Amino acid sequence: MLATALILLLVMIALSLPIAAALGVLGVILDRSFGFLPLYKAAGEVAWTSSSGFLLMAIPLFVLLGEIMLRAGIADAMYDALAKWLGWLPGGVMHANVGACSLFAATSGSSVATAATIGTVALPQIERHGYGPRLFLGTLAAGGTLGILIPPSVNMIIYGILTNSSVPKLYLAGIIPGLILASLFMIAIILIVIWKPEVAGRKVSYSWAERLQSTVGVLPPILIFVLVIGSIYAGWATPTEAAAIGVVGALAIAATRRRLGWNMLMEAAEGTVVTTSMIMLIIMAAYFLNAILAGIGLTDTLNDFVTGLGLTPMQMLLVVVLFYILLGCFMETLSMMITTIPIVAPLMFSLGFDPIWYGILMMILIEAALITPPIGLNLYIVQGVRGGGPMKDVMIGALPFVIVMAIMIVLLTAFPGLATWLPELVSS
Repeated sequence: MLATALILLLVMIALSLPIAAALGVLGVILDRSFGFLPLYKAAGEVAWTSSSGFLLMAIPLFVLLGEIMLRAGIADAMYDALAKWLGWLPGGVMHANVGACSLFAATSGSSVATAATIGTVALPQIERHGYGPRLFLGTLAAGGTLGILIPPSVNMIIYGILTNSSVPKLYLAGIIPGLILASLFMIAIILIVIWKPEVAGRKVSYSWAERLQSTVGVLPPILIFVLVIGSIYAGWATPTEAAAIGVVGALAIAATRRRLGWNMLMEAAEGTVVTTSMIMLIIMAAYFLNAILAGIGLTDTLNDFVTGLGLTPMQMLLVVVLFYILLGCFMETLSMMITTIPIVAPLMFSLGFDPIWYGILMMILIEAALITPPIGLNLYIVQGVRGGGPMKDVMIGALPFVIVMAIMIVLLTAFPGLATWLPELVSS
């Protein structure tokens, strides 16, 4: 039964069937072959229960926040400021790639939009300053993933819903690992350019006056971050309400930059509807598939099989990490989360792993899936913005950052307090 399900899913993915359709069709086939559930009742009930939670309202609000920030024109000024402040480091503006992606992704909630937006701004720097294209492209693909880990994060909301975990605690837990991972990316850039100086590009220097003058460019995303996260931990707002506060702040920023208008609002609304519809369709299809898997007994069978292996918690953790790394090569990240977490997470919790800590581990694994070929979505986004050249340049350029993520997983396992200390401090 498990082999049948996996083979059918891989076949439909190979046929380029939209992932929501693939999950729904797989659920129907499995139910007709092995189950007995009345599909029309199951589909209707799952569609309602998977989309009616109040916390889910945060998803379209955070998407709208990102769409407004995207069209408010903050990327150019933000990138210019970070380039001037970080350009003195070995690797030059490649550090600005990581920094700008971190800031923009944390407010936009979309790794894809971040990679596309910062890539558009940054790519002219390759020829202008003579950077090695592979590493430069890799920094954009990897940097865009950081928004999944640095709050606020749509993926954390989905994980919180699936595991009944506290989203505010997840947001707190992601701050330190997110900053560490961004720092590790920058250390990796420095080590690579020391090893291969020809990819470092020409050094550009700026005066302190130029740096200070440019600082205003990083204020909008920082302001949004403070509004959203601050309102949650001040006790003024739930994550959903904080998302709405962030939207109001983004509208104010767009107005001050004279970018607020009916056309911009219509474009932002259209983008929000498209992205939210895609996310919710995947959520409903995955919930439907999970209901079918539970109904035909496959979930219990898989859990019994894994439990019967007699693995220690650390051995099981290694198996899970390898499983997600492999699955991330072939499956879109959102659907990967929704289809596997309801099955894998309870097993990990029963072995003693903290749900908040495990959530941060999942975010890093999802980040890795975005830059691992052949399905790594950020790789294709950066290549599309680039507009030509061999695809292997982006893939090879992103490889060092996959290794850095593996190092981060080791650090998080060795020092779980990196994720749990801040939530415990605030709760105490």
